[in-house]
Amino acid sequence: MGMSSEPEKPSRKTRGTFHTTLRDVAKLANVSTKTVSRVVNNQGEISSETRERVQAAIEQLGYRPNILARSLINQRTNTLGVVAWGIEYFGPSRTVVGIEQQAHQLGYSLFLNLIDRPDNGDIKKVLDTLITHRVDGILWAVPEVGNNRTWLESTHMDQLPPIVFLSMGPRPGCAIVAVDNYSGAKQATQHLIEQGRRKIGIITGPLSWWEARERYAGWKAALQEADLVMPPSLIVEGDWSAAAGEQGLGKLMDHEPDIDAVFASSDQIALGALGTAHRLGCKIPEDLAIVGFDNMPESACFWPPLTTVYQQLIDVGRIAVQTLHRMIEDNRQLKTPDEATVTLVKPELIIRASSILC
Repeated sequence: MGMSSEPEKPSRKTRGTFHTTLRDVAKLANVSTKTVSRVVNNQGEISSETRERVQAAIEQLGYRPNILARSLINQRTNTLGVVAWGIEYFGPSRTVVGIEQQAHQLGYSLFLNLIDRPDNGDIKKVLDTLITHRVDGILWAVPEVGNNRTWLESTHMDQLPPIVFLSMGPRPGCAIVAVDNYSGAKQATQHLIEQGRRKIGIITGPLSWWEARERYAGWKAALQEADLVMPPSLIVEGDWSAAAGEQGLGKLMDHEPDIDAVFASSDQIALGALGTAHRLGCKIPEDLAIVGFDNMPESACFWPPLTTVYQQLIDVGRIAVQTLHRMIEDNRQLKTPDEATVTLVKPELIIRASSILC
């Protein structure tokens, strides 16, 4: 009867097997398990030589940290919950890109929740989902529209993970990061005034939106400071779309035939306004100057190229994650229930041919 031998069992150090442990990595790298843990968690002061040696051992052994075990020990999941709307649009998508970039740099994973409309009232379900997944913090990247923040008044914030809100007005006890829509709109309007324009209309976004109201307020402030009139006939409310720009400029020119400039509250609105101006035979910028708000990549390709306000939306996302990370590290919401922290990211005016005479 022939001898048979059992197949050799794979070594605990065989690449890619789940048997590889922190201790195996430490032994191969000739360091302590604590040092390996610091490298894995990107914590503490580790020399570059030691870090490279540990990372080489991790690669050689195919070590993968046990995320569940680590979260049980640290009471952290290294996961951030993101609540967002409208990522098919330019602005919201850029914000989420910034969130992802900074979260990755800080070692967080993202748990993304999309709501179907900004005034969605099923907030409790969203919050319950995030709490169930034990996220370390929440980024609320949904624009403030109408009364879609009333849930804050009935929610015990101290029972939730730390939250940072994007794009909303100041509120007690809330950390907020947003574009300075007011100063951006004011700067755009002042630019038109500096070009000698005196009858400057506005096509707003929907005024139920906080951002639209802030841009309207910036336009109004610039005109007031220049002692320029602003009758209701210079104001048209739109919905951020190119169609709103087409219709809006038509209304403005019907009521104010000698209008010489328009501040469009979005680049899409500006695109529609340009179309109407061309159709009516207006020369841009000789007869009518137009300024937008967004700095979409396509805005440089409009005809003529569009002067616009550049929202630093990637920066907004990145700063929001940095703010949330500090709150998580401090294990707090805010220092007191009445405290509000607001970080406004300054936009930049990009001047192109739609507003200046060559």
